[in-house]
Amino acid sequence: MQRLSYALCPWQLDNESKKMRGKAVSGKAIFVLCLASFLAGSLFTSRTWTAHTSHDKYHPTPPIQKHASNKLGEVARDFDRKRKLAEGKEEDIMGEVSKTHKAIQSLDKTISNLEMELAVARMSRTSAGGLSLESKSNQTLQKAFVVIGINTAFSSRKRRDSVRETWMPRGEKLKKLEREKGIVIRFVIGHSATPGGVLDKALDREEAEHKDFLRLKHVEGYHQLSTKTRLYFSTAVAMWDAQFYVKVDDDVHLNLGVLASTLAQYRSKPRVYIGCMKSGPVLSRKGVKYHEPEYWKFGEDGNKYFRHATGQLYGISKDLAAYISINSPILHRYANEDVSLGSWLIGLDVEHVDDRSMCCGTPPDCEWKAQAGNICVASFDWSCSGVCNSVERMKHVHSSCGEGDGAIWKVDL
Repeated sequence: MQRLSYALCPWQLDNESKKMRGKAVSGKAIFVLCLASFLAGSLFTSRTWTAHTSHDKYHPTPPIQKHASNKLGEVARDFDRKRKLAEGKEEDIMGEVSKTHKAIQSLDKTISNLEMELAVARMSRTSAGGLSLESKSNQTLQKAFVVIGINTAFSSRKRRDSVRETWMPRGEKLKKLEREKGIVIRFVIGHSATPGGVLDKALDREEAEHKDFLRLKHVEGYHQLSTKTRLYFSTAVAMWDAQFYVKVDDDVHLNLGVLASTLAQYRSKPRVYIGCMKSGPVLSRKGVKYHEPEYWKFGEDGNKYFRHATGQLYGISKDLAAYISINSPILHRYANEDVSLGSWLIGLDVEHVDDRSMCCGTPPDCEWKAQAGNICVASFDWSCSGVCNSVERMKHVHSSCGEGDGAIWKVDL
């Protein structure tokens, strides 16, 4: 309208000039007419602008778009709040997860301990043959701290005598050791292939003289050592309720006092397997000593066995001996008895204790250690898997590396 008013003045003037030619129009009239046109155009423009502004005021952003925008903002703010909370509490959350994991592990061990203790309790009532001990003898099992089984053979009479003359008490002292210290020591042996033959009768006479044998229902033989070890633990558990069960060879020198003190350190711990841990080669070639017929189970040629205690001396706690007794029929036997024992325990929750004082060398090695105040638990020669020429040398090893005859009686158990 304003533009129109501007265009109207000249047009009107032009028309008026045509109609009233010769008739003069005053300048005042022209000015008034132009001013009226300007004011009319200004009024129209102002109303148009006000109407547009009013339209924006009463028709804001569409509700759906605004709602979506608000929701997006809320989600963003909530995500940012949770992100900051997670970052701030991350360490606390991980700590709680760690505590929960440890609690579950502790519960698993507790359940395992209870199951093993239940098995031990059952074993204390049942002999290896499945008969109630109370029905057989009307008394409970004899309590002991440790049962020491000395592995021996029919041909080892002189070895046994060398042990009796050195580190193993005899006669009344042996009985006193059982009564006062709870230390039971027995030579462990089975019977010959012809029961009642010359070998068995000779052993009967030796047993009557010394009363220090544990006779097994087992046919003696070098290739049956794994079976003999398994049967030893089963029989010992059925006869004595001991905290530990030890196996030692008859050509190894042993200090009883140091052994008892060493074992006493672990009496409060469940499932302990103690000895000198090693990992020897798996020998696949036939005809060699310690040949393993099942070598293929241990991988390629040149592989080594898993860690296990060397066979000269090792000990296990009560619950492990009970485990062997209970599962005896299904425990696999390898060619070497120390490997067999290690395989029975490798998959269990067992504490392997590698104690190097249980495999010291013979003099001068154990002698130097004894002089320094570190008396060894056991001494032998690796080259002979025992004390070389033990019948002749056992007294020398005992005099050089022994703890003294009265040491065992001073140990507080």
